[in-house]
Amino acid sequence: MTKEIYRKNAYLRTCNATVIFVNDEGVVLDQTVFYPTGGGQPGDTGVIQKRAGAQLSVVDTRKDREDGKHFHFIKDFDLSLNVGDPVIATIDWQRRYSLMRMHSALHLLCAVVEGGVTGGQIGEYKSRLDFNLVSADINKNVIEGAINDLVQGNYPLNMQWISDCELEKNQNLVRTMSVKPPVGLGKIRLIEIKGIDLQPCGGTHVSETGEIGKLIVGKIENKGKHNRRIYLHLADVK
Repeated sequence: MTKEIYRKNAYLRTCNATVIFVNDEGVVLDQTVFYPTGGGQPGDTGVIQKRAGAQLSVVDTRKDREDGKHFHFIKDFDLSLNVGDPVIATIDWQRRYSLMRMHSALHLLCAVVEGGVTGGQIGEYKSRLDFNLVSADINKNVIEGAINDLVQGNYPLNMQWISDCELEKNQNLVRTMSVKPPVGLGKIRLIEIKGIDLQPCGGTHVSETGEIGKLIVGKIENKGKHNRRIYLHLADVK
């Protein structure tokens, strides 16, 4: 099982690691700062470098849900790595930080829009959530104003951990209707925006809402009788 260093500190950009598996597509490390695709958030990209060798480009990261190993897909891999090799793993920080800002922004959107989440996708500069809403009357300006008020409030984001049993007793914490939090691991991480939002989430987030920056609500689309898709953009990206 790969040790998930990013889980406790999303701001770590690099780590030392050891290769524990390798094939002609990429490698598995004993520990990593690379977030794997999941929860609507794309896997991290970056580089893996041998202590005295060239950098290898990581184009995607995926996690095996059964054994917990993180596979780092390498571009133009020439199998120059072997099991036991020490390496340095470094994420593309600019890309990761944009994803952190967007992921945290979607939690604010959950707090502002009352409805179950039926789907979503996180991008570097544009993201979306789909909501199950009885009323089709959604005011884009109201949502945008409310979200930016929360950004400017600079609320802290904190982590909590609860057991599978505790989550079972508090199903109101689960906002996603289509994807349920993984259970069976003993504990589940909650992301709390104090007084604003609390829900299970394994993604990477900023420390305070002020880091997100100004947000723009984009298109609002009808995707079914009660399904409304709301797009969110980072205002400082043209």
